Amino acid sequence: MSTDREMRESGEREPLTRRMLLSAGGITLVAGCSAPAARLASSVRAKPTPSPTGTEPAGARQPGRGSSVHLPPRRTVAKEPMFYVEDRSKAIALTIDDGPSAIYTPQVLRLLAKYRITAMFSMIGIEVDQLPGVARDVAAAGHEIANHTWRHLDLGVLGSSAVVSEMDRATEAIHKATGVVPARFRAPYGVWSKTVFRRCAETGMTPVDWSVDPRDWSRPGVSYIVNDIMRTTRRGSIILEHDGGGDRSETVAALKIVLPRLLDAGYHFVTP
Repeated sequence: MSTDREMRESGEREPLTRRMLLSAGGITLVAGCSAPAARLASSVRAKPTPSPTGTEPAGARQPGRGSSVHLPPRRTVAKEPMFYVEDRSKAIALTIDDGPSAIYTPQVLRLLAKYRITAMFSMIGIEVDQLPGVARDVAAAGHEIANHTWRHLDLGVLGSSAVVSEMDRATEAIHKATGVVPARFRAPYGVWSKTVFRRCAETGMTPVDWSVDPRDWSRPGVSYIVNDIMRTTRRGSIILEHDGGGDRSETVAALKIVLPRLLDAGYHFVTP
């Protein structure tokens, strides 16, 4: 039986993974495209998008009232998320979303350790709160932990204060469990907005999207996931996979095949 999050994704992923194009007059929803260049139209360059750099000193702003989280320096407000990693020779990034999971996260960690690959885990705050030990294992293994909001809601339909709360509560949960303050943020369903970019800048987080999506969350079959990744991965690609939100056995099985293939093809893994 599908979980609530899987039902949300199966019903919402198609319309909600469409990216938002910021314009002077507001936000326009771009529908029906999976390629990053199409998702943000001409605003996305062919070359990888560099991470924003901090230009403002750290302030006293905290994720929540009474929080002990010390934020990194502010960044300039991004106009778009990262779709690619640095333009290095055959560098790619693996990102794992919707965990932590007591079942699948440890399996993914063992695979990554076997091939000496470092990945970015985009964690949901409420899941971290329930499984702090698994989150600590991810951090202890040297992987990047990104903020994936508190409840994995569509930020595009929330008010500004609710968006900030979703982001800040996840930061607090991750920091409480691991001692790590997230430096990366991934929006659920890939829905970005001015509020999200502004809060990322205020809290020192780089917004990170993806450029390769085999839709493993829909369980299309191991061979489909493998073939899609191998067909669409290019230099600088950010690959999206999932360790939470439901049955991720196909994802784990696909990673067992695709990771050594990518390494044999000359790719090397970096974090966004």
